[in-house]
Amino acid sequence: MADEVLSQNEIDALLSAITSGEMDAEELKREEKEKRVRVYDFKRALRFSKDQIRSISRIHENYARLLTTFFSAQLRTYINISVASVDQIPYEEFIRSVPKMTVLNIYSVAPLDGRIVMEINPNIAYAMLDRVLGGKGNSVNKVDNLTEIETILLSQLFEKAMTNLQEAWSSIVEIDPVLEEFEVNPQFLQMVSPNETVVVVSLNTAIGESSGMINICIPHIVLEPIIAKLSVHYWMQTTTKNRDADAYEKLSKNIKNAEVDAKAILGETTIDIQQFLNLREQDVIALNQPIDHPLTLAINDEAKFYVQPGKFKNKMSVQVLEEIKGVNEHDE
Repeated sequence: MADEVLSQNEIDALLSAITSGEMDAEELKREEKEKRVRVYDFKRALRFSKDQIRSISRIHENYARLLTTFFSAQLRTYINISVASVDQIPYEEFIRSVPKMTVLNIYSVAPLDGRIVMEINPNIAYAMLDRVLGGKGNSVNKVDNLTEIETILLSQLFEKAMTNLQEAWSSIVEIDPVLEEFEVNPQFLQMVSPNETVVVVSLNTAIGESSGMINICIPHIVLEPIIAKLSVHYWMQTTTKNRDADAYEKLSKNIKNAEVDAKAILGETTIDIQQFLNLREQDVIALNQPIDHPLTLAINDEAKFYVQPGKFKNKMSVQVLEEIKGVNEHDE
């Protein structure tokens, strides 16, 4: 079992007790060696490994980027969305953490069983609504008395946003998210049993001057069929995909049409500055290229072929003799 993680307050209290002499460090070490039994809370059963939680976090980091782009285009204002945390907790704990009046979207995610919940803080929901209606994005918390028009506008906005979740999850499973319910009171929301483990993805969201959280609650029943795909082994095995024949053909065609710089190098030599300054018309510079040796053809300044000079249709040309393999410098 993994070591327990102390909060900062617990660490401060422990250090204070040791410093004041109320607790003995050596005694603590002896107790630690003797005490091997830990208390386990079955209400907070951890059903996902750290590896799987990291995979879920990685998926929703991509989702946050997609949402940022989507809402920026829809609302035409500054949007910033990022993953704040990914935790596994009992469902009742999630419901208790949700404000009494908020915006709740419930989605089915066929072919997976169960439903997921997206909770949008009223500050964020009303900033979005204000932008949709042509305002500056100010937030007015009146979620307890949403009009029918406001409900429809918010529902349509988050229904369109589900295509981004579909894209983010496509690397693991193809889902078809459908908005089934729109609620403002979490007490009417009973999707799973109170002790059921859920994964809660919290997204920090800023819209102009307003900020708040978007929480996505994913019950264990939804993730159960794809748990094996959330491991690192699956991600590593699926990094190589089958070649797309059409894309390969288009890429090959474009590469063949790309222009490269070809140079036939007649020879090279080295002179000092004094010789360079004394150069006059009709002077001859001897190159280090023997007349009976082939020339080098460089492609984008890299030696690629041995060639011989000549003429072709009254134009200076070279004929390829041999490919240079594993050589980066010109032959002497």
